[in-house]
Amino acid sequence: MSAEVGERVPLRGGRPDPTRPGVMHLDLDAFFAAVEQRDKPSLRGKPVVVGGTGGRGVVATASYEARVFGIGSAMPTARARRLCPNAAYLAGRFEAYRTVSHQVMELAHALSPLVEPLSFDEAFVDLSAVHEGLDVAAVTDIAERFRADVRHRTGLTVSVGVGASKLVAKIASDLRKPDALVVVPPAEQEALLAPMSVRKIPGVGAVTGDRLIRSGLKTIGDLAAADEGELVRMLGKAHGSGLLAFARGIDPRPVVSEREAKSVSAEETFAVDLTDRADLDERIRRMADRVAARLATSGVSGRTITIKVRRYDFSTLNRSRTLPHASSSAKEISHHATELLDAIDVADGVRLLGVGVSGLSEYSQIDLLAEIEEDPETLPDEDEPEGVAEGVAEGVAEGGSAHPYGPPAATGWRPGQDVTHTGFGAGWVQGSGAGRVTVRFEGPHTPVGRIRTFRDDDPDLAPADPPVFTPEPT
Repeated sequence: MSAEVGERVPLRGGRPDPTRPGVMHLDLDAFFAAVEQRDKPSLRGKPVVVGGTGGRGVVATASYEARVFGIGSAMPTARARRLCPNAAYLAGRFEAYRTVSHQVMELAHALSPLVEPLSFDEAFVDLSAVHEGLDVAAVTDIAERFRADVRHRTGLTVSVGVGASKLVAKIASDLRKPDALVVVPPAEQEALLAPMSVRKIPGVGAVTGDRLIRSGLKTIGDLAAADEGELVRMLGKAHGSGLLAFARGIDPRPVVSEREAKSVSAEETFAVDLTDRADLDERIRRMADRVAARLATSGVSGRTITIKVRRYDFSTLNRSRTLPHASSSAKEISHHATELLDAIDVADGVRLLGVGVSGLSEYSQIDLLAEIEEDPETLPDEDEPEGVAEGVAEGVAEGGSAHPYGPPAATGWRPGQDVTHTGFGAGWVQGSGAGRVTVRFEGPHTPVGRIRTFRDDDPDLAPADPPVFTPEPT
């Protein structure tokens, strides 16, 4: 058995100073939905859901108005439609999100050269790289100015957490969302973390969380007081010791400005060649468990699952599958690895078997951005995210109620898409179907616009670039 992790880090900070609140975590609030509401005045203050709009689509982001109905990220869109059929369901606009993300990361780099993006809307910033003698007052001032700059330049709100480590900063940014700043003085860190659920710790997913809670370790304080030997016996050396350190507020991970794709893998060489499928499947399951534990301990997830098979004649085969989302789920890794092995003839025996995950990032949630970019209707069954049930026909929720924001037409119109009309100007697709496309003509700096319906092949209607948001003069 072996594990490998390789990375290149051109610019990285040192270990965070546990006595100084020098690490900042920024998280744009309901990012995709907030951009849509900014650019579409008619959607402000209303439930908006961005994600895959097909029957098998997945929610990427829900506005806070939509979250009131129980809609959240990674939920099947079909279920979201049942919960809130009158929400605006939009397919997402990459260029608009990329533009805003670039603007926010530029503002972050103005604070420090050490910025570690985790996704379009989330990043760590090492403030200690350029500021000496940081204290609560100093970082509060820096963070408040940053939040004001983000609001002015992009029209969006950002929640910020600051602490002595990545762990504390990330937890802090989520405490009072949306549009909040939480600075955790190192002396108050233990008191803040102790009453929180163990599920708040990176690397504690559903399975690990259930095991800890069944063992009486319900809070971070409970976990911090636990015996390390018992945790190691329960979760393994790396995972158990890592979670104990996190629970005690120990997180030496530096902020890294750039990193190469990494991989985590486990493999076994057998004393006797194996031919039994059930035995090989069980070996894959065990290796998937080990890989998932290492991913969880590192706080990362990956999109590409690979198996390595060395046959009886020493020939080696590698097979991989790239998912439409990032995952650190042992069940999901095992499922895809087993399917990859099913396509390989093992009748003559297998000498070595390995399972790996690559394309890693510290964004541990589902990579929902990729789910938007991918047409959900074209995804094969085996690439469906874990837990996503088969949906219903596009544009109609279960129970037969038609969705008010219809499906993209055969011509390719997508709900939320930016368009322009020679007679009416700029607008966005509100819905389409039955040879028609409905457009609302408005933009980020206009009043709520009027609606017009056209033939879906109207020569005066064309796709357009996202509208430009212009900050108000200061």
